[in-house]
Amino acid sequence: GRAHLPPVVISSSPGNTMTTQQQEGEKRYDPGDTTLKFVNRQDDLDPLDDDTETPKAEMSCGHAVTPESLTGWCRSLLDQSQFKFLCPALEEGTYDMCGAEWSYQEVRRLAVLTTEEMEHFEKTMAALAAATYCEYKSCPVCETFVEREDLTNLSVLCTVCTADKGQRYEFCWQCLKQWKGPAPRSDRCDNDGCINQDLELLKNCETTSLPQVAGVTDCPSIRACPTCGQRVEHDKTGCKNILCPRCNKEFCFVCLKLTEECLETSSYFIACSAGVAPRQTTIPTWNRN
Repeated sequence: GRAHLPPVVISSSPGNTMTTQQQEGEKRYDPGDTTLKFVNRQDDLDPLDDDTETPKAEMSCGHAVTPESLTGWCRSLLDQSQFKFLCPALEEGTYDMCGAEWSYQEVRRLAVLTTEEMEHFEKTMAALAAATYCEYKSCPVCETFVEREDLTNLSVLCTVCTADKGQRYEFCWQCLKQWKGPAPRSDRCDNDGCINQDLELLKNCETTSLPQVAGVTDCPSIRACPTCGQRVEHDKTGCKNILCPRCNKEFCFVCLKLTEECLETSSYFIACSAGVAPRQTTIPTWNRN
């Protein structure tokens, strides 16, 4: 394992000048800002918006936004542990989401983020990025962050404790006690009570229904993403597909196939041809390569 994580740096640059109205809590674009493209049409992030008088700014993908709608959408993504900002607007005449990725720099400017909002966004993004690209926990003895490089092995070496003690020190990634038993091992160590809490939840969770999906009334309420193993729940609204906040893959909560495969024989709002996948008894390991 690696004892210290490299810092995740998100650079800042000037460009968020605010008018008096913005300082009082209302965000507005500066109509004299020639670096922005203004359009007079509905806000593509707000389906209830019918205001075509107030100028909107056009994102790089071509969809129109206001500072408030863009801030609200990107905040909601961060709240769902997603640090990539994807456009949710529907392509004209279709039910397909745009899905274009906006850079943080673009979001920061067109959302007219305040200093406090920038601090929240950047801290949250850094923490989510570190959690996504590295498996790390605090060593139970020295509390140094240690990265688990082999995701199939629960036995992790702490180089700091090994140096301090003058002998190899390994701990269990699952129960956080000093490792007991043979290694490598992917299910548990030999300490009493070493169990995978996420796996227990998957095995023993209650069932749920998806009211807007025909025929889905008895589905496990907690799933592990089939790509990365992230534990997720469905909010019981909309279609049966869910976007994993960790690996950003979309999959069917019912049959556990990736969305594109599920839709080959089914559709968003009807039961899957393969039926409801049983409770998961293993957690997929994310291959980031």
